Amino acid sequence: MAHGKKKHHSIDEDNVVMGFQIAPMIDVVFVIMLFFMVMAGAVKVERELKTQLPGIGTPALNDEQTPPDEIIVTIEEAGVVTLNEEEFDSPDNKTLPNFTSTLMRLKQEADSRNAKVMVTIQAEEQARYERVIDVLNSMSKARITNVTFTVGGEEF
Repeated sequence: MAHGKKKHHSIDEDNVVMGFQIAPMIDVVFVIMLFFMVMAGAVKVERELKTQLPGIGTPALNDEQTPPDEIIVTIEEAGVVTLNEEEFDSPDNKTLPNFTSTLMRLKQEADSRNAKVMVTIQAEEQARYERVIDVLNSMSKARITNVTFTVGGEEF
């Protein structure tokens, strides 16, 4: 009879101690990891913008620097080159000697005032690329480096 009583104690469910369950913990960790992975893409990156607000202590221009000289060069379909609406050289002349000498004079005058020369080339839509290269060669001889392009026809 003592033997049966011992058997009864080992099957008693009231005295059974539950162990640490690892499976639910892994599930929770995966859910948390998934949450942080999804939210990492939504974080906005803050960047420092180097701006200087206008004020008394920050002048817009240095005393030594003057505003840049802006020159507009137009290249027409026929090969005519104009500088600020003044026509230079013939359309057949590839070297553009008058145009080049005028650019050199403007560059020297701007350098003496410590100013930059900015050139905008406005080429008509059907203007030849060869003529644009001729104009760029003239600017290279005059050592003008600030050049921008606008290409297209008239706006309606």
